[in-house]
Amino acid sequence: MSRKLLMGMVGGGTGAFIGAVHRMAASLDGQTVLACGAFSRNPENCRQTGKALFLPPERVYASYADMFAREKILPQGKRMDFVAIVTPNHLHFPVAKAALEAGFHVVCDKPMTFSLSEAKRLATLVQRSGLLFALTHNYTGYPLVKEMRERAQNGSIGKIRKVVVEYLQGWLSTRLEGTGQKQASWRTDPKRSGVSGCMGDIGTHAENIVEYVTGLRIERLCADLRAVVKGRRLDDDGSVLLRLTGGAQGLLYASQVAAGEENGLRLRIYGERGGLEWSHTDPNTLLVKWLEHPMEVVRAGTNSPYLSKAALKALRLPSGHPEGFIEGFANVYHSFALALRRRLEGKRPLPEQFDFPTVEDGVRGIAFVEALLRSACTPRKWTKMRV
Repeated sequence: MSRKLLMGMVGGGTGAFIGAVHRMAASLDGQTVLACGAFSRNPENCRQTGKALFLPPERVYASYADMFAREKILPQGKRMDFVAIVTPNHLHFPVAKAALEAGFHVVCDKPMTFSLSEAKRLATLVQRSGLLFALTHNYTGYPLVKEMRERAQNGSIGKIRKVVVEYLQGWLSTRLEGTGQKQASWRTDPKRSGVSGCMGDIGTHAENIVEYVTGLRIERLCADLRAVVKGRRLDDDGSVLLRLTGGAQGLLYASQVAAGEENGLRLRIYGERGGLEWSHTDPNTLLVKWLEHPMEVVRAGTNSPYLSKAALKALRLPSGHPEGFIEGFANVYHSFALALRRRLEGKRPLPEQFDFPTVEDGVRGIAFVEALLRSACTPRKWTKMRV
């Protein structure tokens, strides 16, 4: 197929944060171009966004329903090949459902849906449709997260015993939603965000990276959640004890009221013979700690001969040139694009092209959040994950 993939977008209009991130990431490797969009329920915002992105006026739609209906009658090669959903959480399911029913592949921002019942229904729709679905847990796209995964699962540090993951932010330390700030307003609103605030927003990233890197699954948990800021309706802070398959135990804590913290995602894994540590604040470094000899410092770069194939494939620059947030997103889009390109050519995608979070990961994320809420609300703390 000698053309770029054509992407449509729902959400991501002027004033939104994540839409621009998705557009940059999708285009970074030259595989994809934005073809159309329904960017906002506000007609003027939608029109202005389309104009700013140099889209033809006829490819800027008033609603996602109108976009799907009109795009699907266009010939292949002109209609969009897939849609990126970058709306607030409560719209993820209806938009994804409509896209799948119209025959379009889907990339969706996380958390996948508003509730576990929606997540399970969406998983059934994806399975029945045979279409591709990617969930943008972008931290799985970092090269040294992939290196950490390789080392955690190849037995080099021995059987995993302990996992500690933290995700600390400070931006909601005051009642920012009361000022009308858009990102704070919808993330703290149960009608748009869902049953959880902090844990739904960033705790799901922590849950996903634990399962992605270790290959283990969270089976049971014990949660303590709270809303620290007075008047806030959803949790903004929490700690969770974890029990994983294979006997490993873990600790997950996340906060959006950790004053002074920016975006502090950090993962530590300890096995019988050694440990691994990665931090989002220094994403080009992986620490490898050994029981019987000194710690190793592994650095990223396309010229690093000691890295795994998975890590090298996710890199674009030689050592000393930092790659980060956009590139992590881009790696999810790149894998999705390669798999979709094979599908459009009538070929079966290669196994390594499915290195992106799927609808099953989305179901587990929502199951995790709902288990947290059940645990936090009962004196019988240990709660089983219901997937």
